[in-house]
Amino acid sequence: MNARRVRSAVAVAAVLGGTLLAATPASAHVTVHPATLPAGSSDVELTFRVPNERDDANSIGLQVFFPTGLPLLTVDVRPVPGWTSTVDTRTLATPLHTDDGTVSRVVSDIRWTANAGGIAPGQYEDFAVAAGQVPSTPGPIVFKSLQTYSSGQVVRWIEVASSQDPDPQSPAPVLTLTPAPATAGTVAAASGTGSSDAGGLAVAALAVSFLALAGVVVLLVRRRPGGSPP
Repeated sequence: MNARRVRSAVAVAAVLGGTLLAATPASAHVTVHPATLPAGSSDVELTFRVPNERDDANSIGLQVFFPTGLPLLTVDVRPVPGWTSTVDTRTLATPLHTDDGTVSRVVSDIRWTANAGGIAPGQYEDFAVAAGQVPSTPGPIVFKSLQTYSSGQVVRWIEVASSQDPDPQSPAPVLTLTPAPATAGTVAAASGTGSSDAGGLAVAALAVSFLALAGVVVLLVRRRPGGSPP
């Protein structure tokens, strides 16, 4: 009986282990870091992390598409040893006016190509860019990406989570812009308003106290002998 139980436990463990091993590659996908930023942030660095989820090929190429509706301004690419980067741009229909001047062209996509071996199985590489400013509107920014392997396979990381599919098989990297925190000027204005309100209440309270005190004095005068009104 004990031997049969041991054999059954080993079989179950083997099945679970095989299932976990089979599911592991699906969890390794292209991601962007940081995953969240305050809307309107400037001088930020975005890093695209690319793991090799294959055991029979190297990852030799990455192409990241930048958003068209909410463009990132003045994107610069950090060199990666062993890789060549190519930046494609597009002309905006309406130029954007910034503190640094007018921007009429923005990055549409960036391609990184390995000069030698690329990313070996079980390894990853980081590809970083510097953005002058992210959009001031809170919400998600999707960076659809294509990952190329030495076998010729191209993995399309382009799916976006939705209520119908909250956990897509090939998710695109997503940067979520959160509402910008209140500025010091806004806080100061709010504090000033509060101080004015408090001052007004204090004056009103003082006036009420004075009137009450006057009423007490009048009452005492009326009750004092010989203090009756004429």
